[in-house]
Amino acid sequence: MARCIPIIRALEQMGASVTLASDGAALNLLKAECPQLPAIELPSYRIRYESPNMIRNIAWQLPRISYAIRAEQWATERLVREHGIEGIISDNRYGCFSAQAKCVLLTHQLRLQVPNTVLEWVANRVLRLAFAKFDHIWVPDAAGAPNLSGKLSHFQEPASSRVQFIGPLTRLQKYERSPEYDVAVVLSGPEPQRSILEQRLLEQAMTLPRKFIFIQGKTQSREHYFVSENVEVVSYLTSKDLNDVLLASKVLVCRSGYSSIMDLTALGKKALLIPTPGQTEQEYLAQYLADQQLFLSQHQDAIDLESGLNGLSKTYGFRAGQFHSGAFEETLKAWMST
Repeated sequence: MARCIPIIRALEQMGASVTLASDGAALNLLKAECPQLPAIELPSYRIRYESPNMIRNIAWQLPRISYAIRAEQWATERLVREHGIEGIISDNRYGCFSAQAKCVLLTHQLRLQVPNTVLEWVANRVLRLAFAKFDHIWVPDAAGAPNLSGKLSHFQEPASSRVQFIGPLTRLQKYERSPEYDVAVVLSGPEPQRSILEQRLLEQAMTLPRKFIFIQGKTQSREHYFVSENVEVVSYLTSKDLNDVLLASKVLVCRSGYSSIMDLTALGKKALLIPTPGQTEQEYLAQYLADQQLFLSQHQDAIDLESGLNGLSKTYGFRAGQFHSGAFEETLKAWMST
């Protein structure tokens, strides 16, 4: 959801009347970043990743997810009628569409990764049906090489004419900042895996001769404390404060979520990536980027923080400014003009 923030800001600059709609931590983030805008709560998918087995994770939650998508679609139709909404930009919410509005799906996954050939074929057939509900598919990545998403968005099949590559999206930017921390740990993602990762990293960080700051990603609280002399913890930072802290840190540790990767490209930072167990997309992205020696990757159940941080000297990272983060604006203007 953080990747929507530059789109929201650009829409406001273009004179559009913007209404926010989401749920949970994503809605809290948008409200904190854009307090001037009306915000509406949508039905929650409430996806949890209890197991490292992706099929098991989704299978037992599928009835609830399916109902949430239907409820989301009903809520979207009501919002379009009540608020006179003319355009919808949906960040991977497949029920946020209406025949009465111009609808865009924002996604970096044109093809799902499923650890079973038959199930992968079925999942991607269903995904194509979901895409058909939208007028445009916007992919926040470069169309050619180099790119960030690999085979998630780039493959040999002919792309639909509705698919547009709009360049990476990030709310962060590069500028000069004096070093203050050795390591910034940015926590994100669904529970219980977010808390499991935090605990494992904290236990190891307190034993290392480096200065750490942990950003918990808890948008509902505003705590700030030290768990040891070398480990500072803050529950949440606004975009500006987060930008400052990350630039003031020598290296980062974070999930391999796509928004995090886009932020890393903007800042030109080296990072240790730890994918969420059971999220095959994150596992693929971490491996894809590690294979190019851009970042280092470790599994959550085998974290060796000291080894990982030492190994970052052998990685390259992306060059700050390598991708044009404002490339989406031309696509947005064209969409607004129709």
